[in-house]
Amino acid sequence: MQEIPLDQLKPFKNHPFKVRDDQRMLDTVDSIREYGVLVPAIARPDPEGGYELISGHRRKRGCEMAGLQTMPVIIRNLDDDAAVLVMVDSNIQREELLPSERAFAYEMKLEALKHQGARSDLTSMQVAQKLSVQKVGDDAGVSKDQVRRFIRLTELISELLDMVDERKLAFNPAVEVSYLKRDEQRMLLEAMDAEQTTPSLSQAQRLKKFSQEGRLTEEAMSAIMSEEKKSDMDKVTLRSDTLRRYFPKSYTPKQMEQTIIKLLDVWQKQRQKNQER
Repeated sequence: MQEIPLDQLKPFKNHPFKVRDDQRMLDTVDSIREYGVLVPAIARPDPEGGYELISGHRRKRGCEMAGLQTMPVIIRNLDDDAAVLVMVDSNIQREELLPSERAFAYEMKLEALKHQGARSDLTSMQVAQKLSVQKVGDDAGVSKDQVRRFIRLTELISELLDMVDERKLAFNPAVEVSYLKRDEQRMLLEAMDAEQTTPSLSQAQRLKKFSQEGRLTEEAMSAIMSEEKKSDMDKVTLRSDTLRRYFPKSYTPKQMEQTIIKLLDVWQKQRQKNQER
């Protein structure tokens, strides 16, 4: 372990985990100022000079914000695949990970494990790949099918992937949409904007089917996206400004709801009496 100057620590190539200056980062900065860096980062020597940071990107940023010049780092000689495994495993258990972060992390770890399997004479490539997917899932605490579904998200164009991270596009429909060609995904973006909606799982599955059959034209996509979802058909929305004119200003939304239910009960009983006459 050494104290390494921050300007000698380079980010890991294609690092999938985002470093955000959010409240958690501010908490990290406060902790570093008070106690220092409690857990050393991990890095490996860079052939071009300095070090490549494998684990500790958030801690480095915290040190920068805290005004430090160095941080404790464990230096290890790791090849590319071993470095990827350490990098992913050091971050993958964080609860606040975005879907995109998991997707690219799973993909990177899977590729590293497949490379290691390909270098082994003990297993065939097909068996090595199957075991690799299983190990990625076991290490992350998810099923191998879920690993594959997350990795599918890496096929989304950046605009759609951002929508998944922002919870504007649901995970399951996003997986189905990932099978669309990139130009079809851009066409979907335009259709979503025009209809002011996102595809349901059923709609996404039909978009995928039409794409695979070579029938996903703009007209077909527009027809699918303009359909009224069952969830919308079962929903009744009453605007607050519409209701307010019938209630005193002091009424809370809960009181308004209770009053409406009582009036509906009276109306229903009156209808039943009329039907019995």
